[in-house]
Amino acid sequence: MGDRLKGQTAIVTGASRGLGKAIAELLAEDGCSVALIDLKAHWAEAAAAEIVAKGGMAVGIGCDVSDRKAVEAATAKTVEAFGRLDILVNNAMWNLYEAIPDIKPETVDRMVAVGFSGVIWGMQAAAPHMAANKGGSIVNIASVSALLGMPNGVVYCGVKAAVAGMTRAAAAELGPSNIRVNAVAPSTIDTEGVRRLIPEERIQQRIAETPLARLGTPLDIAKAVRYLASADSDFVTGQLLTVDGGLANSL
Repeated sequence: MGDRLKGQTAIVTGASRGLGKAIAELLAEDGCSVALIDLKAHWAEAAAAEIVAKGGMAVGIGCDVSDRKAVEAATAKTVEAFGRLDILVNNAMWNLYEAIPDIKPETVDRMVAVGFSGVIWGMQAAAPHMAANKGGSIVNIASVSALLGMPNGVVYCGVKAAVAGMTRAAAAELGPSNIRVNAVAPSTIDTEGVRRLIPEERIQQRIAETPLARLGTPLDIAKAVRYLASADSDFVTGQLLTVDGGLANSL
């Protein structure tokens, strides 16, 4: 276990698997106490138990991030458990790729509720606790799709572009409280969910398009989040850190 984040507390949403789990695990390895939040409490609790078994400090909390009151309650539980809040990672997302003629109202409603409103509710709940500690770091998970177009991705690209925009706005607003707000923009990351949603031929195409000739890994993203969460980035705010193997610069 490291000590880069010793004495600090983080909330990571969508933390029971994939990117969120990798982020929570790496923060815990660096000495951070972590509240893992996910839609189902038993998902979050199981992931937290794995961190605790390795000697880390973690709790799992069930929470639908689209519900403002639920996010407030989960944030309060985190502070109750660990005494403070220093880091928030807004990672939770619900996604369904649909062509424009096939986009359904319920798809838009759910994606916006989780991927857009959920980010707002997280920042809103976390900021007062961070201000009380004289500062903190918020890291929003956007996407390289905020910069690039993709077929069947109108809603997803729109939501992630909005995350990039709100990150810049929140950085300007919360800066006087010494709260930094940044975003990470991954390209296609090799997770179980991606393998389930994206056909193998499309994955191979993305690898061929990427200068570093591979998909990203959850650990690649977790390392970027750790940088933005730590004192290593003390004078960095309002930034969109693209972690994409060079993809956005090559298309």
